[in-house]
Amino acid sequence: MTVENDVRVREHGVDPLFPARWSPRAFTGQAIPDETLMAMFEAARWAPSCFNLQPWRFLYAKRDSAHWLTFLNLLIPHNQTWAQNASVLGVVVSKTLLERPNVDPVPSHSHSYDAGAAWMSLALQAWKLGWAAHGMIGFDIPRTYLELHVPEHHRVEAAFAIGKPAGADVLPEPFASREHPSDRRPLSDMLLEGGFPRP
Repeated sequence: MTVENDVRVREHGVDPLFPARWSPRAFTGQAIPDETLMAMFEAARWAPSCFNLQPWRFLYAKRDSAHWLTFLNLLIPHNQTWAQNASVLGVVVSKTLLERPNVDPVPSHSHSYDAGAAWMSLALQAWKLGWAAHGMIGFDIPRTYLELHVPEHHRVEAAFAIGKPAGADVLPEPFASREHPSDRRPLSDMLLEGGFPRP
């Protein structure tokens, strides 16, 4: 086993990028260059998806843009406290229909799964570039559909913040004392070779 930091231990030989990435809340508030942000979205573009239909959509606003307050005000007050210092706020949306040429549209079973793959690609690319992406579900989902004009057959999945990591001292409590990477369950807790035990 390899210790990465105070709480994260690699049980097997995974690339260090995976345990190094975490979801901080402390951000500097500095502006993000367009080329840096687009590199993150480009990473998401290459995620795998069912029939390569790429059902994810990333709705976003950069800090100090005309759309910033719309996105910030969708977050619950608890998350606004720290996310106000991010460089980008956004929402991941997925298309819930499988639409292929010459085939009637049918509900997609994997749209959320596919969108999650795209989100993880974005988060890893952000970390590799020295930035951080923090996903959250603490936001007003019904208002998000309305205020961001999410069309029919689309599901609002999660909100996110992207920023340059800062020290925990920029955060008020109770956030500051919790500003560190979280541990993970052991791999043995999530592996079931051959399926679940027979009831």
